Amino acid sequence: MELSLIRSFRKDLRRLEREVGRKLKDDTECCGVTVSQCHVILEIGNKGEMSIVDLAGILNVDTSTLSRNINNMVNLELVNRVTNPNDRRYVFVALTAKGKQVYESIEDMCNQYYNRVFSHIAPELHTQVIEAFKLIVSAILKANQDEDCGCCGASRDT
Repeated sequence: MELSLIRSFRKDLRRLEREVGRKLKDDTECCGVTVSQCHVILEIGNKGEMSIVDLAGILNVDTSTLSRNINNMVNLELVNRVTNPNDRRYVFVALTAKGKQVYESIEDMCNQYYNRVFSHIAPELHTQVIEAFKLIVSAILKANQDEDCGCCGASRDT
């Protein structure tokens, strides 16, 4: 691919990242949670209940970092932690009633916002935009699995 096209794509991607990040930060602050807590709430809200190990994998964070975040969310009465009676090392998390309210608020705000975003795109292009976005996400996930880390050329195995 031409270097000028790659640079243009990277520039647009950085702008997208900043704008989406800013919007998410503003919206989550309205709901009284941090961006990290928002990601946790959205993932649990979409699944209903999940293990901390599975959640850490989805969010791409280590379990100890996530556990600290979960502890704070338990104290804020957003999340319940349930230990598996057959294996105490296996812990599930679920949203409390308060957590479900925050989840619904964030979902509503995001749905309204992205509806406004798509109102600025011709309706006949909506499906094309969504498909292109899925292709980009899929390609990024595959590229992230490559052995070369990029900047230093180190293998991911070291």
